Amino acid sequence: MTTSLQAHQGLTELLDLTGRVALVTGSGQGIGAATAQLLAAQGAAVAVNDYFADRAGTVAAAINAAGGQAHPVAADITDAAALQAMVADVERQLGPVDILVNNAGNAGATTVAAPAAQPFWESDPSEWAPWVAVNFTGVMLVTRAVLPGMVERGHGRIITVISDAGRIGEPDLVVYSGAKAGAAGFMRAIAKAAGPHGVTANCVALGGIRTPAIEPLLADQGFVKRVLRSYPVGRLGEPSDPAALIAFLASDAASWITAQTYPVNGGYSVTQ
Repeated sequence: MTTSLQAHQGLTELLDLTGRVALVTGSGQGIGAATAQLLAAQGAAVAVNDYFADRAGTVAAAINAAGGQAHPVAADITDAAALQAMVADVERQLGPVDILVNNAGNAGATTVAAPAAQPFWESDPSEWAPWVAVNFTGVMLVTRAVLPGMVERGHGRIITVISDAGRIGEPDLVVYSGAKAGAAGFMRAIAKAAGPHGVTANCVALGGIRTPAIEPLLADQGFVKRVLRSYPVGRLGEPSDPAALIAFLASDAASWITAQTYPVNGGYSVTQ
């Protein structure tokens, strides 16, 4: 009979990422930074991607100082040529990518984080492009850049960070909701296409997380109180909350989990 100690030791081994190389997009701050740090703590060598080189460098330096292994890579995930160069750099510095975390989101690093407060039918198509480019097209481009190597080696983990907006729809975030839903559908299709080659693909859908993008809003305590009415656990998420699930999905403990979307949302919405 397996003892609880033996079971614990077995789970610890399954969660160990030693020998794996992870690429986390948009990991110069917030959820991406927390994810990169946790993957490194679990033994992975981590490529820290961000649009801004200084952000990527700061996070990578912190990981290295803590005894982990990280390499900063600055690139725009909507630029196919830049991505190919970035992946080649990661492979030279750390090795082939085993784990991809598609975390970069919002409307990119150089666009305001919130869309104009207007009905979708009054929006201009020129306003949609940044939201679709980062949250949908960028996910496809990065996945395309690393997936051939995963298929060739017969192993890979792809985790894409989406939003509850993509699961349930948000009336004030129509284009964003559509782009995130598109990324989730893409992950399900990739899971079926690449599953026979040892590659899993899943999504983590987020509720409200305390990140730099929303920090200015949190200064309004009235706003925070109104938002928290929708969260049964009574608090906003912290970057460490989704990072923990991402690390699990990246591990051998999740080898039979694919084509799924897991909400990390404090009960904001529920699945059937």
